[in-house]
Amino acid sequence: MILKKATVLVVDDDTDVLTAVKLLLKTEVHEIITEKNPENINSILTRNQIDLVLLDMNYNSTMNTGNEGIYWLRKIKEWKPNVCVIMITAYGHIDLAVRSLKEGANDFVVKPWHNERLIETITDLLDKQEGPKKPKTAVKSNANGTEILGESEAMQDIFHKVNKIAPTDANILILGENGTGKDLMAKAIHERSLRANKPFIKVDVGALTDTLFESELFGHKKGAFTDAREDRMGRFEEAEGGTLFLDEIGNITLQQQAKLLTVLQNRQVTRLGNNKPVDINIRLICATNVPLQELANEQKFRKDLIYRINTVEITMPPLRRRISDVPVLARHFGKMYAAKYLKPAVGFSAQAINKLQAYGFPGNVRELQYTIERAVIMADDTTLQPDDLIFSSLETSLPPVAEPADNVPLSEMEKNAILRVIEKHNGNITRAAKELGLTRTALYRRLNKYDI
Repeated sequence: MILKKATVLVVDDDTDVLTAVKLLLKTEVHEIITEKNPENINSILTRNQIDLVLLDMNYNSTMNTGNEGIYWLRKIKEWKPNVCVIMITAYGHIDLAVRSLKEGANDFVVKPWHNERLIETITDLLDKQEGPKKPKTAVKSNANGTEILGESEAMQDIFHKVNKIAPTDANILILGENGTGKDLMAKAIHERSLRANKPFIKVDVGALTDTLFESELFGHKKGAFTDAREDRMGRFEEAEGGTLFLDEIGNITLQQQAKLLTVLQNRQVTRLGNNKPVDINIRLICATNVPLQELANEQKFRKDLIYRINTVEITMPPLRRRISDVPVLARHFGKMYAAKYLKPAVGFSAQAINKLQAYGFPGNVRELQYTIERAVIMADDTTLQPDDLIFSSLETSLPPVAEPADNVPLSEMEKNAILRVIEKHNGNITRAAKELGLTRTALYRRLNKYDI
């Protein structure tokens, strides 16, 4: 449902809260109804088509048990089962708010909330009323079977965005730490575009000197410089009709930025040693692990170039922010390297998976891939154990590995991880689910499973 068409009911005995929410939402929703007395909820639901209820957890009522919110939540679900309910709670009552999720609440917010976050939560819930979206577990990147895998909510969001933008000619900027799969994502976008049968040309522009930058990208004429022994087509021309992928774009100099901007604005290149411009027809994808906006603020990167290359932005999440994808990726790499090295199919013990999920992976998916490759080569058994998983000593900023004790079950560690993340985000289920790499529904199931 579109937020502008929604009718929202806010029930709280604090007048200041009602006023604050009304001021916040009055321009965002169709109608907002406020009520101090929860005993009037039924009549309001009967008289109005309510789409969402913001319900306080505690009231100065005769019940006075701290469970008033749970009581009225049950009543709302009895009267109007399909109405979305967001519980409002103080930080000290997060355990009670978590319990409300098992009673049917859709989410909860903690006082004092951030206005943008509250609007985002409401919008997400109303959108989900239109029906669940079919989840995707992978995006194909090329014909040889390589895939970008992920079941986490973070990756689902990216897959959805890729499906929207791939068929267009929009310039794309891919951000993310090293090893998160930026180059693979660029290739995936090309393969799903209308240019898929045309060239995909990749250039690591961050490694090019000024002279090589122009020669590599724009081409040169024989004799243009000392080593120019023949005419050479540049990468822009090689990518004609297809996609040009400029990796490490954040590392090019201001002089190189100016030359690149001119080409993108004019849609023409001029080879070194030649005065005749050549028209170009390419789709541009750039990638960097450098925060370009910070460089722009420091006058190290041109803002007009950022606007030119960043029609759509995709941020690849680090592996530590999508821990639910680790088993999926590990099994994929296990299968791939078992086939490559003519080994029997390998599996993972629960303790091995636990060790992988407890590790920070500063090298991201690339480090996980090399870890599994090494394990497949060296393992003596077809079921990989924790001792088979040796993490790289090349990473200098490794977070401590939480080695699971033999007598601690995987379920207990998962429960503790969930509790820590929920506490970190002050009870915000949406943000906690994103960090854990889960959908909110999946997180609710785990809350119920572990009786949190």
